[in-house]
Amino acid sequence: MNTTILNDASMAFLEKYLNNASPTGFESSEQKIWMDYLKPYVDTFITDTYGTAVGVINPDAPYKVVIEGHADEISWYVNYITEDGLIYVIRNGGSDHQIAPSKRVNIHTKNGIVQGIFGWPAIHTRNRDKEESPKIDNLFIDLGCENKEQVEKLGVHVGCVITYPDEFMVLNGDKFICRAIDNRMGGFMIAEVARLLHENKKTLPFGLYITNSVQEEVGLRGAEMITKTIKPNVAIVTDVCHDTTTPMINKKIEGEIKIGKGPVVTYAPAVQNNLRELILDTATEKEIPFQRLASSRITGTDTDAFAYSNGGVASALISLPLRYMHTTVEMVHRNDVENVIKLIYEALLKIENNETFSYFKD
Repeated sequence: MNTTILNDASMAFLEKYLNNASPTGFESSEQKIWMDYLKPYVDTFITDTYGTAVGVINPDAPYKVVIEGHADEISWYVNYITEDGLIYVIRNGGSDHQIAPSKRVNIHTKNGIVQGIFGWPAIHTRNRDKEESPKIDNLFIDLGCENKEQVEKLGVHVGCVITYPDEFMVLNGDKFICRAIDNRMGGFMIAEVARLLHENKKTLPFGLYITNSVQEEVGLRGAEMITKTIKPNVAIVTDVCHDTTTPMINKKIEGEIKIGKGPVVTYAPAVQNNLRELILDTATEKEIPFQRLASSRITGTDTDAFAYSNGGVASALISLPLRYMHTTVEMVHRNDVENVIKLIYEALLKIENNETFSYFKD
């Protein structure tokens, strides 16, 4: 396989895919972009009631392997509109209240996007003895309206979802920056795996289910639903994890992970030991750099939903190191993106049957 994975078409897809809004519970436009790109590389698609999309190769094969990412991004909901036309919000997923002041926003309505801003008192007017920090109960959005009636005329109402408009950029040639790299990059990487299998004319001895789940940010809900539909034998999940080398992060608690140093393979109760070892052996054999991470009790990713479903599914987690998670400037390294793709691709070529992951094998 070529050392360089990403081509011009890949990059065009990545930019379009990252720039499109996909808030939790409203992922349909994002899934259409993803499915359009994936269509030449799969035999058929599965979709479910809440919007998870699955591209399937070899749909008639009895043995089923999932590779998975999630499509949703954190966002806000309109929660209360004052008589003066200001909007108060609640979270949709793990939105960071501390980055909100002075950010531009898009409010999604039936009439289209309504633009606004998170307002914040000027530094001159704040109490210098005891400055108030941003909190959910003091964050507000200003649409430039003078009253509640003007807000409602724009089509904005309680329950409208709010996203940030920040778009894709590249820093220093090899750092990808955008909001919602967590975890649309996962959906991108598994789509690239499907492309490589197709272009390299690889035939798999199992059904491959390339799964882009919804609602991960609110409790792994999309994965929880789709695993009951697919009933897989194996699941390799990809998500992001923290680069811990930037300021104000305690490596004694978070471990030591750095962007550019390779995919991250997780040790956790939900990770099936033999599947993890197959992935590690693959990385060593194919000279793919990797890092290790330990997770106490849960991984906090869709790995947990797959592992504990259907009587137990052999599951593993390959993570992409990321800086500034749940901000609008999430950062990953191009080399890591390519190496996650390589690692999943090469690991799939080693999977044969269920005996590979028998817990009690010698």
